[in-house]
Amino acid sequence: MPVNTIMGLFAKSPIKPLQRHVTRVNECCELLVPFFEACHAKDWEKAGQYREQISQLEKDADVLKREIRLKLPRGLFMPVDRTDMLDLLTQQDKLANLAKDIAGRVYGRQLDIPENLYQDFLAYVQRCLDAANQASRVIHELDELLETGFKGREVTLVAEMINQLDVIEDDTDSMQVILRQQLRKVEDQYNPVDVMFMYKILEWIGGIADQAQRVGSRLEIMLSRS
Repeated sequence: MPVNTIMGLFAKSPIKPLQRHVTRVNECCELLVPFFEACHAKDWEKAGQYREQISQLEKDADVLKREIRLKLPRGLFMPVDRTDMLDLLTQQDKLANLAKDIAGRVYGRQLDIPENLYQDFLAYVQRCLDAANQASRVIHELDELLETGFKGREVTLVAEMINQLDVIEDDTDSMQVILRQQLRKVEDQYNPVDVMFMYKILEWIGGIADQAQRVGSRLEIMLSRS
C-alpha cells in the first residue's frame, strides 16, 4: 500500500487500518472450511489452492501489520494508548498465522479426518471461526467507540460482544473434548503418527478461538483504561 494511502487512512481515523487488517485476517481464517472440505474429498489439488490462498492472505495481513506499526502516529489525540493499539494488532495478526500453520500442516501430511468424526469436526472448525468473526465484529465497532469517547451505550454493546466471545470459546472447548473422545474410540484403526497429528490439529484449531478471546481481552483492557 502506498505511503500516502496509509497516511490518508490514518488522517481519517487511526482505527481504519486496524479494521482493514482484521478483515484480511478473517478472510484468511474463513478459508479453512472449504480447505477442510477439499481435504475430506481427497481433492488435494484444490486443497493446495486453498492453502496457497490462505498463505497469501496471511502475507497480505503481515504487510498491513508492518505498515501500521511504521505509520501509526505517536501522540494520537484519542482515548486509547498507542501501545494498546499495537498490542491489539499483534493479537489479531496471530489468528492469520494460526490459519496458515493449520492448512500447511494438514496439507503437507495430506491428513484425512476420520469419516465418523468429520461432521462434528467441521462444526468445530466453524465454531472456532465464529470466534474469529466475532473478534472482527468487535474491532469494527471501534469507530463508534472512538466517536463516543469510549463512553455510553456503545461501551456496553462492545462489552456484550466481548462476553459473547467467551461463550463461543467455551463452546469450542466442549466440542474439542467430544471430538477427542470420538477419536480415542477409533484411533487404533489409523496410523499412530496420523492419530497424533489429528490430536494436534484439534488443539491448533481450538487455538483460533483462544486467540480470538485474547483479542477480546486486549479490548477489555483498552476499555478499562479509557
